[in-house]
Amino acid sequence: MVSHMKTTVQIPDSLFKEARNVARQKHTTMKALIETGLRRVISEHSQRERFKLRKATFKGKGLQPHLAGVSWDQLRDISYEGRGG
Repeated sequence: MVSHMKTTVQIPDSLFKEARNVARQKHTTMKALIETGLRRVISEHSQRERFKLRKATFKGKGLQPHLAGVSWDQLRDISYEGRGG
């Protein structure tokens, strides 16, 4: 069962007039035009790509062999050596 809800929206007069003209040209109703617009915006919103962290590597050769097996805490401490704190 499909349910419908009535609502009131306020839009600028100029936008209303443009929408009414588009509806008239497309031989449709304002209700149908608004529904189509809302569905399009919702569809575009749901199809957006998920956030991807950009690749932010630094020139180098990766983790140095002498650091293999070091814990994250130790690696952090080594990274900040000599930088105050």
